[in-house]
Amino acid sequence: EVRLVESGGALVQPGGSLRLSCAASGFAFSSYAVNWVRQAPGKGLEWVSHINSGGSRTSYADSVKGRFTISRDNAKTMVYLQMNSLKPEDTAVYYCNALNYWGQGTQVTVSS
Repeated sequence: EVRLVESGGALVQPGGSLRLSCAASGFAFSSYAVNWVRQAPGKGLEWVSHINSGGSRTSYADSVKGRFTISRDNAKTMVYLQMNSLKPEDTAVYYCNALNYWGQGTQVTVSS
């Protein structure tokens, strides 16, 4: 069974940092790219970041470029999203996605 399980979401003040984690299992993790995607309240899905299978290539939405960093550890079948300088507009449920599979999401709330 393919599983993607996100964790690390929390309530944080503007300017703060969080690291999200995505634990993968049930498929050949190291062979596939992974995306982080978010959904803000009342809005559609927004792609945030992408990392290729080997971790050598990454890309980011303009809205998070320079503030977020995606990484992966294929030995641990984990993907991470380091989020710095958080803004209220980063408030969303964050999902990791690989192949056609999605996790349940983790809530990030940026508020004072």
